[in-house]
Amino acid sequence: MSAGAARPAGAKPILVIGGGIAGQAVCEALRRREPEVPLVMVCGEPRLPYDRVTLSTLLASEGDPASLQLRPAEWYEDNGVEVRLGEDVESIDPQAGACRLGSGEALEFDRAALCTGSDPLMPPIPGIELEGVYPFRGPEDCLAIGRAAEGASRAAVIGGGLLGLEAAYGIASRGCPVTVVHLMDRLMERQLDEGAAALLGPAMEALGAEVLLERQTERILGSGRAQGLRFADGGELECDFVVVSIGIRARTDLARSAGIACERGVVVDGRMRTSAPNVVAVGECAQHDGIVYGIVAPLHEQAEVAADTLLGREGTAPYGGSVMSAKLKVMGVDLVSIGDAHGGAAAIVADDDASVYRKIVVKDGRPTGAILMGDVRGHELLLESVRAGEEVTDPLELLAAASRATGADLPDAAQVCNCNGVCKGAIVEAIEEGGLGSTAEVVATTRAGSGCGSCKPLVTEILHFVRGGDVEEASFLCPCLKQTREELAARIREHGFESVSEVAAQCGTGRRCGACKPGLAYLVSEVNGNRHREERHARFINDRVHANIQRDGSFSVVPRIRGGVTSPAELRRIADVAEKYEVPMVKLTGGQRIDLLGVAKEDLPAIWEELDMPSGHAYAKAVRTVKTCVGTDFCRFGLGDSIATGIELEREMEGLYTPHKVKSSVSGCPRNCAESYVKDIGVVAVEGGWEVYVGGASGSRVRKGDLLATAETAEKAIEVALTFLQHYRENAEYLERTYDFCERVGMEAIERAVLDEESGEPGRLRERFRIAKAAVDTDPWLERRDPVHPRQFTELEPDAEAALVGPPAEGALVGPPAEAALVGSLAEGAPVGPHAEAALVGPPAAGAP
Repeated sequence: MSAGAARPAGAKPILVIGGGIAGQAVCEALRRREPEVPLVMVCGEPRLPYDRVTLSTLLASEGDPASLQLRPAEWYEDNGVEVRLGEDVESIDPQAGACRLGSGEALEFDRAALCTGSDPLMPPIPGIELEGVYPFRGPEDCLAIGRAAEGASRAAVIGGGLLGLEAAYGIASRGCPVTVVHLMDRLMERQLDEGAAALLGPAMEALGAEVLLERQTERILGSGRAQGLRFADGGELECDFVVVSIGIRARTDLARSAGIACERGVVVDGRMRTSAPNVVAVGECAQHDGIVYGIVAPLHEQAEVAADTLLGREGTAPYGGSVMSAKLKVMGVDLVSIGDAHGGAAAIVADDDASVYRKIVVKDGRPTGAILMGDVRGHELLLESVRAGEEVTDPLELLAAASRATGADLPDAAQVCNCNGVCKGAIVEAIEEGGLGSTAEVVATTRAGSGCGSCKPLVTEILHFVRGGDVEEASFLCPCLKQTREELAARIREHGFESVSEVAAQCGTGRRCGACKPGLAYLVSEVNGNRHREERHARFINDRVHANIQRDGSFSVVPRIRGGVTSPAELRRIADVAEKYEVPMVKLTGGQRIDLLGVAKEDLPAIWEELDMPSGHAYAKAVRTVKTCVGTDFCRFGLGDSIATGIELEREMEGLYTPHKVKSSVSGCPRNCAESYVKDIGVVAVEGGWEVYVGGASGSRVRKGDLLATAETAEKAIEVALTFLQHYRENAEYLERTYDFCERVGMEAIERAVLDEESGEPGRLRERFRIAKAAVDTDPWLERRDPVHPRQFTELEPDAEAALVGPPAEGALVGPPAEAALVGSLAEGAPVGPHAEAALVGPPAAGAP
């Protein structure tokens, strides 16, 4: 497959070597300046560029590697960027303008950008080669560490710098005791002074991470597998696995072998040129003025200069270096370090009781650095003060001004988003020129806030400032193009679009940042009554493998047990499967189901086949369980047959996808043993009939449901519940729970739509419900047990996990989202429902390989 527009005959491309954040930044900077120049990116990893800054979120919480992807596959097609996945450049000849790939293929180029990044530094400690010793650098590392943490008695992290602490926090978040072993006398010694470090140590220990300072690791102990550490002072620490995070080393081998000048990194000048005039270097591999920057913010500045250099322009000022800044991404620990906060005259505001430490350092009347711990308000203003070298007459007043600063107080040059290198001026310009009126639009347009997300509140502040408070947080399904759910639904109906790719091709939806693809996938299925062409690349990983991904990369399997009623035969099958596949935990859920936790991905098909039970859809934005009490069958207080009613309600709803998960229950009397008052849909037996409640919640938010109707019979109560469900399916925003939907729309409007039979709308809702249900009256596992493609159930499946579009074979090209390339084309006109894994996207486009 090739990506984007065909390369003009004879035209040599600009070659970007490296598919990390730096490579992506260079590609985007080039495309903003010159849409037509041929452009090839060679990615050593088997996935499209992803956000390594927020990599720790995969370790600290349940996450999907695809969520880190910087741009969807369609972006590269639309922007004419040819991408080579899983390929390394083995050699490069700048004079000849040629390079050789690991596959043996030769590529010619006009100019090139080295964005080769860095490798984790693994010191020559005896035992470093043992199994159970991990670096902390990529998605595979996070998944491996997560798996090791499950059930481990203790982990050790060697390195008390920024990434080491984030790794320790992620491990502790999984309930695994962890010890940080650090050579120096304080954590993050490069960024922090003694005062801030004295607060950071206890803060980390409060989160479950023990800290050992001034410990030199002499050996990693173990026979075949890491079992502990031995220190230079003779002490030892027992542990089950070790994470090493002591720094990075710039990747310079390719440049050195080509005769390009290298020291600690590839040496560049202010135009980001290397000693080879047609080659630039950007990011962690580049050394400017003796400095190799191991943080993200500088690479965006470098990429802008490099793009002009590659195009032979002088549009931007030469790169003059960056102010180092670091932010610790550990929940509950607010810490920002800026510039050089050591030496000089310091102004300090500290409150030990509140764990607050704010310091600014001034040399020769100008700020050189700052440390903010516990209270990081105004760090953007301080960073800009250090960067600009402003004169400071009263450092304490500058600290105080920073604590009071709002978005309005920041200069245009102030960096708002370090992850994506976005300054306030760029945000203001986007709001004014694009008429942006919501935070979602600003994030989608500028990408400020799309990384770690910590700057989103400031983005909102700036939006309110620019618009004078005239802000309406509009709900767009696609903020990039300001497309609402209603607008897209109308266009899908008008043009008969039956797949996400059709909508994307005609409307552009999901092709810029890709975040709206799952919502679009739901909308396409809902509008088409589930008679659509299913495309796996648009779904979350849970929906692609029909199981709920867990923190360690394993999966949770919940077979459907309607109404919470099971049988000895079902229980025996569940027990047999749990024993055979050594399932770590079998748990009774709050919804009266049985959850098999810790299932390996490759075991999923066999487990579902041997269970021979339909999926409970516990992984999806779909109708979940219907909880019941025993009702009149056994309970002396029962007023209605809650078990039979609950089972029937579940049978009627199961299999349907919804804007968000929908939990339901049926109680046999107002004593509410099944908690029906706090469910999305709750049915309660009362004297003389049944009450139907909607919009209840019992999670992080507790809300009693609104009484929608009272019905004389269980059959009528079920009818009302199903009519409401269809109204919610058709009108709620994607990821909007029923309780938010009810409050936004109002119960009066809901009652008119669901109960006013004279209007005809309830009947139309029920008819559309029947059509949608008829198309999904099968089970995703029982319907197709075979993998869609050979790697669907492999350990990491990097291509599909990243929602890419082709197998990661050496030299694979990424282009249009030709999902059919994974499994071959489909027969034309094949029937498709949302669970039909065989029915991906229909026949490939004309000319697709």
